[in-house]
Amino acid sequence: MNGSPQVKLRLTFAGRILLTNKKFILFFFFQKKNNKGSFVSVNKKIKKLFQVAEKINREKDFKKIIPLLADLAKELLEVHRMSLFLVDKENQRLYTILAHGVDKIEVPWGTGIVGYVAQHGESLIVPDAYEDPRFNPEVDKKTGYRTFNIIAVPLYNSKGEIIGVFQGINKFFDEFTDEDLDSLTLIAGYAASAIETKFLHDSLKEAYEETIIRLTHASEFKDKETFNHIIRIGYMSELLGKLLGYNEDFCYNIRLASQMHDIGKIGIPDSILLKPGKLDPEEWEVMKSHTIIGYEILKDSKSELLQMAARIALEHHEKYDGTGYPYGKKGEEISIEGRIVALVDVFDALSSKRPYKPVWELNKTIEHIQNLKGKHFDPHVVDVFLQNIDEFDKIREMYKDEE
Repeated sequence: MNGSPQVKLRLTFAGRILLTNKKFILFFFFQKKNNKGSFVSVNKKIKKLFQVAEKINREKDFKKIIPLLADLAKELLEVHRMSLFLVDKENQRLYTILAHGVDKIEVPWGTGIVGYVAQHGESLIVPDAYEDPRFNPEVDKKTGYRTFNIIAVPLYNSKGEIIGVFQGINKFFDEFTDEDLDSLTLIAGYAASAIETKFLHDSLKEAYEETIIRLTHASEFKDKETFNHIIRIGYMSELLGKLLGYNEDFCYNIRLASQMHDIGKIGIPDSILLKPGKLDPEEWEVMKSHTIIGYEILKDSKSELLQMAARIALEHHEKYDGTGYPYGKKGEEISIEGRIVALVDVFDALSSKRPYKPVWELNKTIEHIQNLKGKHFDPHVVDVFLQNIDEFDKIREMYKDEE
């Protein structure tokens, strides 16, 4: 089976339907049964596949899917270790996203068995690693491990490109067989599909984030705020969310949503927004309406992130004691994301240079925030913030405005 591209492509495709087509699994394993084996052992493999299939079909987290597949391969092939390598074309290397027994392995492109498989697209069974000239013993030397035999198959994406290698080391009983190779090829097909989906998701996520940041920055061109102010607000809000114990989704959302807190300023006339002096009462009322404008822009989205952004746009000038605007909400009437952004926005404004004020010293900023605890700001949010003030100051320094 090693030499035929048609067979490799067929098995790669089969791997993609492994966990959704039970009839195919039954047919495949009974047709490919090892002559030394029995239908009892085949049945055990099928049962194990179905058990893992149920878990993977329910599981959405890529970080959990890959270990499930590696553990499945380890059990079905009866090997000591499995490693899943990805190809890094830019840096001409392969690196593991999972490797039983070690944290991470990196090998140069074309080096060792995995390098050969990645370069040539050929599935391999190596009965004696140290007798094979393609084997690279450097990993064994570094880790103190002893490799005896190896099985390795390439991972293909939907375009037929090799994106990685699935490798098993040291079979417990007897030698690797063609059935082992077929089983690993099936599992590798599903792993490749999961990896490609993850890459696509990450690419879309990156584009989504960049779009939000750029659109938000565009709305700030009229104002005197800086691009780095937007970035700082995002990272500070995310950090404060983590410190307050909120989950990963909340913290990711608030990092992006908080950057849209002033998006409503796009609807404020330049004569008011850019006025160098103090605003008169009527102008101030117009300025305060940027909170409602921002909310109206964002409120009808079905996206949880943009719904959070709408709440932040509306509430980031509300105060804990009810003296803020636009609606005089107080205490927990204000969403937690609104309370978080209210604090980090003031911190960043005070600790950054503006045309109308110099940078405040950190101690003066801390004292000011402490004095507004329970008035402007949620007391618990203030406590957590000030207990970790050095971390927030690091963000300020990392993304400070250009002179």
